[in-house]
Amino acid sequence: RPETMLGDTGVAVHPDDERYTDLVGKNVVLPITGRLIPIVADHYADPEKGSGAVKITPGHDFNDFEVGKRAGLEIINILDADAHLNENVPEKYQGMERFKARDAILAEMEDLGLLDRVEDNDMTVPHGDRSGVVVEPWLMDQWFVDAKTLAKPAIEAVESGKTQFVPKTWENTYFEWMRNIQPWCVSRQLWWGHQIPAWFGPDGEVFVEMSAEAAQAAADAHYGKTVELTRDPDVLDTWFSSALWPFSTLGWPDETPELARHYPTDVLVTGFDIIFFWVARMMMMGLHFMDEVPFHTVYIHALVRDEKGQKMSKSKGNVIDPLDLINKFGADALRFTLTAFAAQGRDVKMSESRVEGYRNFCTKIWNAARFCDMNECRVDPKFNPNSVNSILNRWIVGKVSEAEKAMTAALGAYRFNDAAGALYAFTWNTFCDWYLEFAKPVFMGTDAAAKAETRATTAWVLDQIITLLHPIVPFITEELWQTRAERAQPLITTPWPVYDAALVDAAVNAEMDWVVRLISQIRAVRSEMNVPPKAKIPMLLKDGDGAAQAALATHRDLILRLAGLSDAGVLTGEVPKGAVQDVLDGAMIILPIADAIDLEVEKARLLKEISKQDAEIDRFEKKLGNAKFVANAPAEVVDGEREKLGEAQATRARLDEALKRLAAVA
Repeated sequence: RPETMLGDTGVAVHPDDERYTDLVGKNVVLPITGRLIPIVADHYADPEKGSGAVKITPGHDFNDFEVGKRAGLEIINILDADAHLNENVPEKYQGMERFKARDAILAEMEDLGLLDRVEDNDMTVPHGDRSGVVVEPWLMDQWFVDAKTLAKPAIEAVESGKTQFVPKTWENTYFEWMRNIQPWCVSRQLWWGHQIPAWFGPDGEVFVEMSAEAAQAAADAHYGKTVELTRDPDVLDTWFSSALWPFSTLGWPDETPELARHYPTDVLVTGFDIIFFWVARMMMMGLHFMDEVPFHTVYIHALVRDEKGQKMSKSKGNVIDPLDLINKFGADALRFTLTAFAAQGRDVKMSESRVEGYRNFCTKIWNAARFCDMNECRVDPKFNPNSVNSILNRWIVGKVSEAEKAMTAALGAYRFNDAAGALYAFTWNTFCDWYLEFAKPVFMGTDAAAKAETRATTAWVLDQIITLLHPIVPFITEELWQTRAERAQPLITTPWPVYDAALVDAAVNAEMDWVVRLISQIRAVRSEMNVPPKAKIPMLLKDGDGAAQAALATHRDLILRLAGLSDAGVLTGEVPKGAVQDVLDGAMIILPIADAIDLEVEKARLLKEISKQDAEIDRFEKKLGNAKFVANAPAEVVDGEREKLGEAQATRARLDEALKRLAAVA
C-alpha cells in the first residue's frame, strides 16, 4: 500500500539489530512530503525481513497503530470516508482515489530515483462481504468499553465453577479470549441499532445520560443556560445489545417480577464460534449490572457438517436444507437424528440416509401403536405397574424404569446422544423386538387373566415410551397421546414420570435377559453357519446352572418359536457329532446342524468368501500404505478407506470363526 506512505510518522528497527543501533532517535526525511520522521526501536520490526527497517503508519495499520502508541508517534489520517486522499497529503494528491494514488506515488518515487525494486508480497487483505472492495483501517472517533476491567469477574466466575462449560474443554477458548482482551469498540456507523446515549454541546462537550431530557438538564447546568445538543448518530455494536439480553428482555433496569423470577437463567445452548462475541459479553454485562452470572451452564453444541465431515457452504454446493429433510422425512426424524449424533466434542456428519434411518424408527413407534390397537391394548388410567404378576410383564415394567433412569441421567449430564440411544434401544429392541414378540402367544392364548394383564401392561409401556420420547420427537408422540385415549391434558404439559425403584426385579431381569441372549446367540450361529431360516434344528444346553435350566423350562415354547428350534433340552452326556457349540454364561449351547446344511457346500462358500475378503483387505492395505495417497487425499477419503479396511478385517474374522465351527462339526 504505497499510498499510505504519505501518512508515515516513523521508521521502526529491532532494538537488537546492531546495524541500526546508532540511528535510533535520529530522523529521516519522508520522500514526497519532505517531513522529518523519527527512527524508533521496537520488537515489531523483523531483522530477517527486507532491510530490517519498517515504515510505521499508525493511522492506517493495526500493528503500526500499536507501535505508534508505544513510541509516541504522531497519528495522521490521509483518507476520507470514500477512500480518497484528503488534505493531509501534498496538494497534487488531494482528492485522488487510493489506487490511482498508489500508481502515481510509485511513479514519482521512480522519478526521484528512490524505487529500488518491486516484489510480490503475500498478505491478507480484508474485503467487505457485501461490496467486495478492500477494507481500509481508518482512524476515527469511536466509543470504547474497558473490557479488561469487566473481564476480571467473568474470568473468576468460570474459574470458580459458578458457570461451567460443557464440554469443559471450551473453557480454554473462553479464557484465551478473556485473558488477552482488548478495549472493546462498541460504536457502529449503521442505520439500525440502539443509538449511543451521548449528546454533544456547542463546543463539543459530551453529555452521556439515560435520556435526552437528562442530557439537556446536564448541559443546561454545565453552560448556565439552555443550549442546543446534537446526539451522536452512532449505534451500539450488535453484540453489546445482545450482551444485555438475559436481563434487558425481563424489564431491566426496572425491578420487575419477571426479572426476579427468571434471572439468572439456567443453561445457554450455543455454538463455539460465538463464545467470545456473545457468551463472554453476556457474562461481563450480567456480572456488572446484575452482580450475578447470567447462567450456570454453557452447553456448546456440535457443528453440523456434510456426510464427509466438511463444513457446509453454498460455494461447495454441499448445503443440506433442513426444510427439505423435514418435508421428506418429517421433523421428528430430523430432531432424533441431530439428538442421536450430538456427542460432546464431536461434530455431526449429516446425511439423508441417517435421517431416513430415524424416520424408520418413528415409523416403528407408529406401527407398535397400531399393533397395540389391533390386540386391544387400551390405556387403563387405573393401571398400577407394581401389581403385575407375570414374569414377562414384571420384566418389561422394570425395563421402562431403567430406560427412564438412563435417559434422565444422560440429560442431566448433557449427553443427549446417550439419552436418544437409551430410548432407541429400549423402544426398538426391548419393547418391539422382544416384549411384543414374547407377548403374541399371550394375546392369542386362552388365559383371560394373563391376556388382560398383558394388554394393560403393553398399553402402559407404550404410554411411557411416548412420554419419554416426547422431548425429542414431540409431534408423533403428541398425536399418539391424544388419539389413543381421553387425556386430562396434552402430553407437553404432562409431568415427567417418576417410577418406583421396586419395579426393577433383579431376578426377573436376569431370567428374561438370559432368554433374550440365548435366542440371540442361537440366531447368530444359525446365520453364521448359513442354516436355512425355515430349517428347524434341536438345541441342547450343557453345564447350565439351576437358574439357566429353570429359565429354559419356563420359557421353552418361546425359545423354540423365536430361535427356530425343533426341540430344546438339557444334555448330561457327551456332545453329539455334527453339532456346533457356543458358550452362554458358562453353559454350553449345542446345535446339531449336520442334517440341516451340506457341510462341503458350506465349506466351499466360506472359503470363497474368505478369498474375496483377503483381496479386499490387500487392496485397502496397499492404498493406505501409499504415502502419497495418504498425504494428498482429503482426510475424509482416507478415513473412509480405513473404515472399509476395518470392516473387511472384521468380516474376515467372522468367516474364520465360521470355518472353525464347521470343521468342528465335520
